[in-house]
Amino acid sequence: MNNGITDYFRKIDPILYAALQNIENIENLGPRTSKDYFLDLCEAIINQQLSDKAAATIFRRFLKLFPDAISAEKVLQIPDKDIRAVGTSWSKVKFLKSLSAAVVDKTIHLNQLEKLSDVEVIKELTKIHGIGPWTGEMFLMFSLGRPDVFSFGDVGLKRAIHKLYHFKHEPTVAQMKKMSRRWSPYRTYACRILWRSLE
Repeated sequence: MNNGITDYFRKIDPILYAALQNIENIENLGPRTSKDYFLDLCEAIINQQLSDKAAATIFRRFLKLFPDAISAEKVLQIPDKDIRAVGTSWSKVKFLKSLSAAVVDKTIHLNQLEKLSDVEVIKELTKIHGIGPWTGEMFLMFSLGRPDVFSFGDVGLKRAIHKLYHFKHEPTVAQMKKMSRRWSPYRTYACRILWRSLE
């Protein structure tokens, strides 16, 4: 995170800026980019509705199913029960197979996604069974490196806002939308700060 973004948060949101000051290694808070979009989406599917620790454990086991590099073709060849055995749910097994089939039959072209707008990326990804807006938003942040994404359905972000801004109840989507406008065009950075504030 560069000084310009840090100064931006200092000027527009003292509470978020104060949370940032308590975070170590702030240079790692920016959006990340990746070129293995298929692997990223498999990880995002496995991560759905799980704690970071549980998701990381299951994802490591999942990767061990592939002695060499992972691919959509290889996922389709693995028996469902073997994927289930690493700790993921039966529904996520179906989601992983659905993603893999979409890649193999070219229903979706992952290497073309970086050329699309944020809205278009989510529209394309949510055509796949098991991928909803949250997974699309994580893909925008952590695979495409888009700087101005906010996930209004993310439980962690709701908890962080509730904690930092002393909401009496869990913030509503309308309240989060109003708050997040001030963080634009750096809402991805704001998300990273909010998540880290829970650690």
